[in-house]
Formats: sequence, structure tokens, C-alpha cells
Amino acid sequence: MTKILNLARLDQKLKRLPSATKDTIRAAMEGQAQVIVDLAKSLVPSDSGALRESIGFTWGKAPKGSMVMGAVKSKLADDLTLTIYAGNDEAYYARWIEFGTAQHINGGLFAGSKHPGTNAQPFFYPAFRANRKGVKREIRKAVRNAAKQAVRT
Repeated sequence: MTKILNLARLDQKLKRLPSATKDTIRAAMEGQAQVIVDLAKSLVPSDSGALRESIGFTWGKAPKGSMVMGAVKSKLADDLTLTIYAGNDEAYYARWIEFGTAQHINGGLFAGSKHPGTNAQPFFYPAFRANRKGVKREIRKAVRNAAKQAVRT
């Protein structure tokens, strides 16, 4: 486990960072989130395109009815929480596509019939894993450059 020394002092310094510094970091986070979203959209299987169109990112919490695919939460700055999501009221089945379903007995219109389940067709986690190192590197670089710029001013 990693322990950050003088976390309270670091927190105070980050709160004093100019808004331009936070804007630089936010822009880097948005750019890297878009890289993941674009790859996930290219990997998702599509019938109607509703699931593909529902994949996106937002600052703060994901929209109601969506599946959170990933989030970067800053413990040091509340306004630097970015969430990548898939699904909405129309494409509510995002998690079923990503993870598949088990065999089960149907209810409703086809009550009593056996559903064989569906195979997983992952689209988010491959996109995330393919870009994980590059995303971390680019965000660290933006933080480092923003901090250097803040010190110079």
C-alpha cells in the first residue's frame, strides 16, 4: 500500500491552484476519456446503434439508467471526477452485452421457457485495457506540466 506523506498540506496546495491549471488537467482527462469512448464505440456490437450512441463520458455521476464503465475520482479535488458510461433508457442492456447472461427460466410473455443465456461480447474493458497505460501517462504529463506552469506564475 502506498502512503502519501503530508496529504493535508498537498490538499491545501491543490485547492489554491489556479483555475487554468485545473482546466488543463480537465482537458487532458477529457481527451483521454474520449480515446476510450471512441474505441469502445468501435468494438460494441450493433443492431440498432442505440448502445453505440449511449457510450460517453461526463463530469460527476453517470446519467440515470446507465452502466458505469469506469470513473476517475480525485480525492483531492471534488470537481475532477470523470465517469465513462454506457446505456440509457433505450439501451438498458449494456451490461448484458458486456458480461453475457446465464441460463435462466423466462418470465412474462414466455413464462416457463428456458433461455440458453448469451455469450459476453465485451467492448468496454478491452478498450480500457488497451489504453490504460497511455491514459495514465498522458494525465500524469498534464498534471506535471500544469503544476510546473502554476509554479512559474
